[in-house]
Amino acid sequence: GLDVQRRVLVGELGEGARQLDLVVAVGRGDREGIHLPAGRRLRHGGGAGSTKHRTGARAVEAGAIAYVVKPFTPERLLPQIEVALSRHQMMRAVEEEASDAIERLETRKTLERAKGLLQEKMKLSEPEAFRWIQKASMDRRLTMTEVSLAVIEQLNPSA
Repeated sequence: GLDVQRRVLVGELGEGARQLDLVVAVGRGDREGIHLPAGRRLRHGGGAGSTKHRTGARAVEAGAIAYVVKPFTPERLLPQIEVALSRHQMMRAVEEEASDAIERLETRKTLERAKGLLQEKMKLSEPEAFRWIQKASMDRRLTMTEVSLAVIEQLNPSA
């Protein structure tokens, strides 16, 4: 099912770790497998090594989505990899959804502020202010957010 693209020592990962799809870190003896620099986040990560709790915690801190304890077989490992990849895809979807929601909220706040300024300074009603922004957007081939930001800048330069 899966192909090994390359084998490296964890210390050799460096900045390249950010581009990897999956990292399986296998500990040996007193080297416990997870030795990524602080703050390094992986798209997927799994570790296999000692059963000590601190190793699992270090795996989580390094960005691991799954942690498998040795001994393992391909029959036990492959489902764990599939689950980790699935969880990662779900996490990415949630992150994108949250980012989109934040962006929509910021856009809405900008539009509302611009409408309020148009209502106050130009004595337009709320629907008239919205229509003014909408028409300016179409006429100038700009987004409504861009028009709203220009309105805010022109009508309330101190903000």
